[in-house]
Amino acid sequence: MHWLFLLLALGAMGIALKTSSVVLMLVCLLASLGLFVAWIMGWYAVRVGSTSRDESHMIDPAELRRLREIAEARKAGLQPPEPPVNS
Repeated sequence: MHWLFLLLALGAMGIALKTSSVVLMLVCLLASLGLFVAWIMGWYAVRVGSTSRDESHMIDPAELRRLREIAEARKAGLQPPEPPVNS
């Protein structure tokens, strides 16, 4: 969708270059600038959204604490504690 803004910005720039009316040229240049900024913002949103982590893979604090206890028990050479039983 954001590529449409770039195409429209280029079209407005082309109209601004071909016209002989100063008012139409000014309107087209402003429209081209606005559409170009919209394209940059959309492109940036897609780039940032594609690199963000999936929140379903994050560990909650209770699970993190349990994993730390297991790691400490292994380091100390002890049997790791049993996981809690959900009832």
